[in-house]
Amino acid sequence: MLTSRARRSAAATLALAAAAVLGSATATTTAVAVPAQMPEPPPADTARTELADLNVAAPHPMAGYSRAKFPHWIQQGDGCDTREVVLERDGRNVAQDDKCRATGGSWHSLYDGKTLASASQVDIDHMVPLANAWRSGADHWETPRRKQFANDLAHSQLIAVSAASNRSKGDQSPDQWSPPDRAYWCTYSRAWVSVKYLYDLSVTQPEADQLATMLDTCD
Repeated sequence: MLTSRARRSAAATLALAAAAVLGSATATTTAVAVPAQMPEPPPADTARTELADLNVAAPHPMAGYSRAKFPHWIQQGDGCDTREVVLERDGRNVAQDDKCRATGGSWHSLYDGKTLASASQVDIDHMVPLANAWRSGADHWETPRRKQFANDLAHSQLIAVSAASNRSKGDQSPDQWSPPDRAYWCTYSRAWVSVKYLYDLSVTQPEADQLATMLDTCD
């Protein structure tokens, strides 16, 4: 039977393989298959088990950090980059021009319950922010893994939300910022734990404590 760390290592290997596919996509290739909505994170009981297995550690220093070290948004095929794919995936009645740019539609921001009528009001949030990932272990990754993390459509890492809520969140962990709409706390905590577990990232003790509190809302 694989240990938890071995399972995460195997998952990371699969993620790197996916990165090679994503990184090779161009405007003339067939689009990458994308779920109809943000992939559902594991159930609360699984999240609690995964949370207990995460390494609790002090945050790494920010020395050397740059968003450019997490290449995004990359091409996903048919001229669409990751942002446009998520806008189309998470919106309703989304219209796109011949360059895949969203020109119409509406988006419901699950962080704060707002309905948005323009793509300019929408940000694509990294559930686990890039800077938080850096402080949690991504400072030791190679570029292909950072690229996969920043463009991960296969897991619950990317979501279309209001620009206001995304910018309020910034790079903060759940003990520092949680969605204003508490109805989303269950999904948010499950997704956060799932991403950290998959990529073998650490958590701080206050972060773990708040995630446990948020997972209790699933009951």
